[in-house]
Order: sequence, then C-alpha cells, then structure tokens
Amino acid sequence: MTRDAERIVGLYERCAREWVGDRARPGKFFERGWLDRFTAMIPAGDTILDLGCGPAKPMAAYLLAQGFDVCGVDSSPTMISLARANFPDREWIAADMRTLALGKRFAGVMAWDSFFHLDFDDQRRMFPIFRDHAAPGAPLLFTSGPRHGEAIGDFRGEPLYHASLAPDEYRSLLAASEFDVVDFVPEDPSCGRHTVWLARRTQDS
Repeated sequence: MTRDAERIVGLYERCAREWVGDRARPGKFFERGWLDRFTAMIPAGDTILDLGCGPAKPMAAYLLAQGFDVCGVDSSPTMISLARANFPDREWIAADMRTLALGKRFAGVMAWDSFFHLDFDDQRRMFPIFRDHAAPGAPLLFTSGPRHGEAIGDFRGEPLYHASLAPDEYRSLLAASEFDVVDFVPEDPSCGRHTVWLARRTQDS
C-alpha cells in the first residue's frame, strides 16, 4: 500500500476540480461542532494554520466567517489556486505538509481529512512539525482512523489511501511533542463517523 500513499499528492492535483464538485454538500456541514470546540480555544481574530486546506471550503470558509484569519497549505497547486480564487485576501501556500517549515507559529493548527492520507512513518514525523507551528496553548485538531491499519478508498476509479496509527501511539506522539490530549472520539456519529483528535500545546512550551 506504500505506493498508493505516494500517489496521493498527484491524485489530488490531477482531480482537484472534480474533487471539489463531487464533495459539494450544501446543508451538510457536520464538522461544525468540532470546529466550534477548536476555535473556543483560540483568541478572537488570531490566525489558524489549515494543513490540507483544499479549496478553502467548507472548513477554512467557516473559520473566516467566525472572524479568524487562516493560512492554508496544500500540496496541490490547483487546490491552492481555487482557495485564492475563493478568498484572494488570505495566505494560501502550495507546499507538502511533510516538509513544512514556515518559521512562525499559529494560534491553532488543523489537519482535517488530510493527515490521514500519510503513511505510518510520515504521520509519526508530522508531530514535531505540528509542534513547530503551534504557539504555546494552541489547539491541534486532526482526523485519523479508529485503530492501527491501512485502508484504500476509491476516487473516480483511482485508489485513495488512508492510514492510522493506534490511539495509544498517537497519545505518545502528542505527549512527546508537548501536546496534551483534550478529547478523542473514535467514529463520532455526530460527525460523519470521523475519528477526531483535539489536543493543546502546553502553555510553557
């Protein structure tokens, strides 16, 4: 399955416009509850780093509507161009989250439905990157699978890779990178059965 993981960046770039069309779901914004918990931990008006931002809708759009600023990162230049078209006055960066080094910290960091496309080792290497981009006290929101394993979905006939570490390993990685777990809900029925992590960087980091 490693080869399928390596194809993810190219898949999202080739199919960016189709992905946006296929994922349009007006009136079905089930992520709102988790985003509200996440933003309740962030000072009003501060900047959130959105890793795997896609076209900036619906997630970043919701954050902007709540009065927060957003810096979005996506490996697909086409996704970034769509985000810029949607919100031209914000910062959108075409970059691979696995090698991200922006040299600044944010009031919140999120990797919703993006981090879980990385393979096991790349996921492990992301936690210092989360830490390096999170200000003291900043929340971290990401989705994973409920247990250790790999799964292959399908997007327009192409394999769509997902992976997850075990919950105990995520807890260890978070602790090692100076994050405390706030909540973990596997297969949350109120959120489209997403498995969601909410953590917070320690204040004295």
